[in-house]
Amino acid sequence: MEHTIRACIFDLDGVIVDTAKYHFLAWRRLASELGFSFTEQDNERLKGVSRVRSLEILLEIGGVSLSPEEMERAAARKNQWYVEYIDEMDHSELLPGAERFLDELRANQIPFALGSASKNAVRILRRIGLEDAFDAVIDGTKVSKAKPDPEVFLLGASEMDVPPENCAVFEDAEAGIEAGLRAGMFTIGVGDATILNKAHWVIPGLASISWSELAQKTR
Repeated sequence: MEHTIRACIFDLDGVIVDTAKYHFLAWRRLASELGFSFTEQDNERLKGVSRVRSLEILLEIGGVSLSPEEMERAAARKNQWYVEYIDEMDHSELLPGAERFLDELRANQIPFALGSASKNAVRILRRIGLEDAFDAVIDGTKVSKAKPDPEVFLLGASEMDVPPENCAVFEDAEAGIEAGLRAGMFTIGVGDATILNKAHWVIPGLASISWSELAQKTR
């Protein structure tokens, strides 16, 4: 493997913390308001998809059509509910192994960044007590292109002053793995190996990895 890892970049949702459940609750609430039900199975179609496209899919599921103005208002309501949910989050919602692995990287002087499409990333980090943990935070307020475009990860590498080929990306979505590959980085899928099979390596979660293992894997 030609990747010598000198820095790590983490997606937020599904890797460090699980906020997908709050998106689901907010979308389900919107669907209910529009007069139809929205299931967890339906929600699978929204993973890694932009807010606008998510709303379009939701409306397709319900057979509902809205004007552009109504769509804008609906998306804003959904986001407001989501923000209310995440404002109740705390440190206990960190996924198993996340804090221990970040501490291990820090102890080995490996810088790490957050690379998330979420515009609420800093708000979430504040709630879970990791606001100052990352060497760089690249979120939806800093990038204009969604994954699988590699912009978010390339910007993270640039802010840490580490070449892309020396970065490892941790992602739980296919679009994120694709973005990491396009950036020329070592990609680690976090979750289901059948879905994330394009990644260089797939792990069930950060609780199952150590820095020494990663360094060994990419030596």
